[in-house]
Amino acid sequence: MKIFQKAYDATLRWASHKHAVLILCVVSFTESVFFLIPPDVMLAPMALARPQRAWYLAGITTTTSVLGGITGYMLGYWLYEPVVLPFIEAMHYQDKMELIQGWFREYGIWIVFVAGFSPIPYKVFTVSAGLMQMAFIPFVLASAVGRGGRFFLVAALMRIGGEKYRDKLRDIVDTLGWTVVGLIVIGAVVYQLFYK
Repeated sequence: MKIFQKAYDATLRWASHKHAVLILCVVSFTESVFFLIPPDVMLAPMALARPQRAWYLAGITTTTSVLGGITGYMLGYWLYEPVVLPFIEAMHYQDKMELIQGWFREYGIWIVFVAGFSPIPYKVFTVSAGLMQMAFIPFVLASAVGRGGRFFLVAALMRIGGEKYRDKLRDIVDTLGWTVVGLIVIGAVVYQLFYK
């Protein structure tokens, strides 16, 4: 089944759409607040489709992600119980919130920097930073460095690889996709068996 290859082809088509940059901005902003899909899903194929615009795309992805992070921070700071808590409960993020709040207490500002690369949804970090009333300017700077590092790395890999990566990635995308699904299933089973 070539499910991931079809999705990859569709994403490449979307990446060439006339409103692709706007869609990338919306995905990047909302992912830092509530959306589930990371912006890399749009950024990578867009940078592959137009390698000469890779730095520009990484820059706007970083900017809109940080703006979304600021929104998440404000929600955590001012509207945690009436707005954020019901969403966290609906998404079953309570354990993640407790874990991240412990990290904030232990590592402070450094956890926001690491959050830019973490597989844990970034929105959980942004809301937690606001909830714990982390200093705002350091939060923004750490977000910019962490998120920027991630998105510029993606853009650099796509710019360096360009056209040759596009075809190679298409050939192996199903293998990668099913491997990730398998690892998620194994991780979930291990978690249920040993950590519940």
